[in-house]
Amino acid sequence: MCGRVALTASPDEVSEVVHIKKLDDFPPRYNIAPTQPLLAVLNGSAGERTGLLVRWGLVPSWVKDPADFTLLINARAETAITKPSFRNAMRHRRALIPASGFYEWSRPASGKGKGQAYWVRPRDGGLVTFGGLVETWHSKDGSEIDTGCILTSEANAALSHIHNRLPVVIHPDDHERWLDCMTLEPRDVADLMQPVRDDYFEAIPVGDAVNKVANTGPEIQQRVEPSSRPQAPGQGGPKGPAKPAPDDQLDLF
Repeated sequence: MCGRVALTASPDEVSEVVHIKKLDDFPPRYNIAPTQPLLAVLNGSAGERTGLLVRWGLVPSWVKDPADFTLLINARAETAITKPSFRNAMRHRRALIPASGFYEWSRPASGKGKGQAYWVRPRDGGLVTFGGLVETWHSKDGSEIDTGCILTSEANAALSHIHNRLPVVIHPDDHERWLDCMTLEPRDVADLMQPVRDDYFEAIPVGDAVNKVANTGPEIQQRVEPSSRPQAPGQGGPKGPAKPAPDDQLDLF
């Protein structure tokens, strides 16, 4: 399975793409994993876009104890509108997740061991903005936790040999529509949650260093010769911290 993204652009570069006036400074991040902070962009109460750091792993507001709840890293675009875990966020807190790209693992045909890791990035460079969902969980003592997840669709033809799921890409021309939760219902933006065109991404084979969360340097994105082992679509890669999701919403891309 894939559970890693990267955001290596500068705050100014991110601000220019998502049209936020000012972002606090942050370092390049080459290996962002579940439970770690993700940058999410939402429409603020005053109509201006705002950046928010959320924990990667959505917790619906109705959950009593996050420690006893399955970590929801992703939401399937095909069913997120109706699933109880995502329905409220789809209506009220759709977000953009800026990224430089993501990592994906194929699985050996034998189904044993880790498959080949790939660094998947826009072919033309620059940032990509994934469709995301955000929820704020309130504890009994009054504290809050902002959490989020990334929407996924079926993989396009170009990447389906690596994995059967793909993050939903929201193009800049569609940012305003996607973030407009005041006037647009989830059904009004359902057409945006489609597999990205085949030539949008390039998949670069990389080494096993990305498997370890502790490896956070740019060297994990260096191209290597791909494994000669037979590969098949599926969920390879490192084991994540999440428990299996009962509603099949936990595929990490």
